[in-house]
Amino acid sequence: MQTRTVEVEGLAIAVREAGPPNAPGLLLLHGWPQSSYAFEAIINQLARNQRVIAPDLPGIGASQGLPRSGEKAYLAELIGGLIEACGLRQVIVAGHDVGGQIVFALLRDKPGKLCGAVIMDVVIPGVAPWEKVIHNPHIWHFAFHAIPVLPEMLVSGHERVYFDFFFDTLSEEKSAIPPKARDICAKAYSRPESLKAGFDWYRAFAEDAKANAAAPAVSIGTPVLYLRGSAESGDIADYLDGLRSAGLSQVEGDIIAGCGHFAADENPTALAARLVRFREEISA
Repeated sequence: MQTRTVEVEGLAIAVREAGPPNAPGLLLLHGWPQSSYAFEAIINQLARNQRVIAPDLPGIGASQGLPRSGEKAYLAELIGGLIEACGLRQVIVAGHDVGGQIVFALLRDKPGKLCGAVIMDVVIPGVAPWEKVIHNPHIWHFAFHAIPVLPEMLVSGHERVYFDFFFDTLSEEKSAIPPKARDICAKAYSRPESLKAGFDWYRAFAEDAKANAAAPAVSIGTPVLYLRGSAESGDIADYLDGLRSAGLSQVEGDIIAGCGHFAADENPTALAARLVRFREEISA
């Protein structure tokens, strides 16, 4: 695995990269509060027959420059530019958490760019069961993170302890996310612009929901795999029904055993195997 920086629309996007240069592409998008390091344990497994690229999302970690908004349509444009800049072909984009929301925006706006898509452990703004999720009092941080300025004031300098709360609460076994990984995540958001970029993802949810609420004129036939950890709350069937109602015609779902929200950390072997199998299924 190597690291480098790719320029996209004036932003420097740091990427981890592995695999044969001319192999089919697999782009891995992390979520909050993580960086591309979230995929450290699986990149080399996935890179045997694929060219794997895992970026730090714009503004996060080693990626430099503050994106102009956290709207997923805009971030999807940037990721589309990254795909082109890297010369990826036969691309599958797999996104976890906020990364999965970006994948949905890519599917909606530029379905021709992808030969497959994976959305992991996330609800899509404006797509069922969105309304049920945002009214759940246990998902308090969606509202808190959307407040202007205040989250940065309170969390800055305390990233590690704040992020620990989510790692401990949302994982099935908190020891699956070791101190080194937690330190790297905290550092990835330690710059003021990085912390703002992360909270801006939440501040954009209302606009994201408006964009996603309008079903596409024609159904999107790109193969989509929706994954959820076995210890995640909610019924996966509700998420699959929502994606189908939003215009995705080829959606299947699966459960990653032995994990909560952070499958790449909690059960990397099972996640890597499922991603490899998805490539095989859509290539058959």
